[in-house]
Amino acid sequence: MKKIHSIKKLQLGILSIVFLLAFMGCERDDFQKLDERNWQLVWSDDFSGPAGNLPDPAKWTYDIGIGPGQDGWGNQELQVYTDKPENVSIDGGGNLIITAKRTSSGFSSARIKTQGLFSQQYGRFEARLKTPYGPGIWPAFWMLGENIETVSWPQCGEIDIMELRGQEPHTIHGTIHGPGYSGGNPITKSYALKNGRFDTDFYVYAIEWDEEKIDFFVDDYLYQRIEKSDVPGEWVFNQPFFLILNVAVGGNYVGFPTDETPFDQQMVVDYVKVYQAAD
Repeated sequence: MKKIHSIKKLQLGILSIVFLLAFMGCERDDFQKLDERNWQLVWSDDFSGPAGNLPDPAKWTYDIGIGPGQDGWGNQELQVYTDKPENVSIDGGGNLIITAKRTSSGFSSARIKTQGLFSQQYGRFEARLKTPYGPGIWPAFWMLGENIETVSWPQCGEIDIMELRGQEPHTIHGTIHGPGYSGGNPITKSYALKNGRFDTDFYVYAIEWDEEKIDFFVDDYLYQRIEKSDVPGEWVFNQPFFLILNVAVGGNYVGFPTDETPFDQQMVVDYVKVYQAAD
């Protein structure tokens, strides 16, 4: 009797495992079907060209100076943004280098954008890049609503595909800002490496965005989904957005450089790509 009872327990255990695996497989398959897209490339830059060249002027323009109102772009940042090759240039090996420097008068860096040249509503937006690091260093790959000149921020909306506090080189953040959820009260989530740092290798940072949600990825791992129903205010992500790459120095989000912050600091960008869902 004991032997029969043991066999029955074993059979029940095996059946339970099979059922659990089948259930998990269905869940995974359903999830993949729900989010599967046939993406079509519509815009890209692989930053080819001779070393020392500025990025393609047909694709990128610049923010210059220390920001509207001279308040460090609204964040108390310390850098002056320039369009000089020492702050932004092609390396000759297929990369864009954005360099933050300590100067005799403070700090300089670069912030490039596609405003007025390219914007898109919905799709997949991705960049493969390696971040800088150190206290007070703030690299970002992000987007702003094309209507910012008429409605201002945060009504225009902001999508931070990747930003990093340099003092935490193992953790990146994906965030959205809009009316009622901006500044120090955005909708955000972090993603951390268990055994690594984002400044020591290249990673692909991406969002997939449609009329109902925005998904955030690192190397195609989905770590955050923000749905329209999650937003405690107006959903303003229903218009074209343009792209931005920059490295800030200091500011409310990261604090300020210390004596331990090494300079120069470089963000190395392999490529930027934008896709739309094919019909």
